[in-house]
Amino acid sequence: MRRWARREDIHALRLYDRDIPEVPLAVDRYGDGDEAALHISLYERPYDKDPSEEVRWLGAMADSASERLGIDPSRIFLKTRRKMKGLDQYGRTGAEGAEMVVLESGLKFLVNLSDYLDTGLFLDHRPARSLVKSWSAGKRVLNLFCYTGSFSVYAASGGAPRVTSVDLSNTYLAWAERNFRQNGFDPAAYEFVRSDVTAFLSEARHLGRKWDLIIADPPTFSNSSMASADFDVNRDWPQLIKACESVLAAEGVVLFSSNSRRLKWKPEEIASPAKEITESTIPPDFRDRRVHRTWLIGTPPPI
Repeated sequence: MRRWARREDIHALRLYDRDIPEVPLAVDRYGDGDEAALHISLYERPYDKDPSEEVRWLGAMADSASERLGIDPSRIFLKTRRKMKGLDQYGRTGAEGAEMVVLESGLKFLVNLSDYLDTGLFLDHRPARSLVKSWSAGKRVLNLFCYTGSFSVYAASGGAPRVTSVDLSNTYLAWAERNFRQNGFDPAAYEFVRSDVTAFLSEARHLGRKWDLIIADPPTFSNSSMASADFDVNRDWPQLIKACESVLAAEGVVLFSSNSRRLKWKPEEIASPAKEITESTIPPDFRDRRVHRTWLIGTPPPI
């Protein structure tokens, strides 16, 4: 995949994607040369395995990857993914502070390889980020559940004069601001809001605020104490999209994405026309074509 990545100016990509059922790993490479690092995630097995044996097995996988890919063992970071609820998927797991900046299509993003289950950059959303950039010139953009703000950075780089980023976490909003600075954008010129998304959209509707492009990539489940109610994307996606529609400008579009495999899409639940664009938003380094699903709601720009 090296030639493709070089041509596309991609410096963070998935090398192995649970291709073999008996080796349930996701292996992501970040950076190049001596600074290159591997982020290896072990997905929980559907059967019991002795914990000490699992540790030895995972160490053997890391040693093999280090040797085959020429990555210093100190630059390999191991995680174990289990089924989680709420914000646990983003929760802090350590305090090593192994940060680095990676390039993606000419933009810079800060990733943390050690301290969280996820690194701060969802690699499967790379094509969707490029679409957002191509649509953003002159547009008012709202990024809900913004996490570390990668969609927001793409929108700003695409020429959006107003970008609003909403998240419940001060940690991730501060991370988003750092990503803006990495790319030469003054965060003070943009809007970063700590809020429950439902409450934010309700207030925005009452204030008559409108956006031309809304990105909604919610967690599958959230039970934060700061939110007015639990959020379950399989249950609540129609209400979320209706709330987005209430602040969507004429001829505007909502880009809605979810990694839930249980979400049942029912177009009759929403008022605006919708089009699924999942296939065009899965990058070639992801062999799992069900890693997420994506829809455009409203008046879609050309793809």
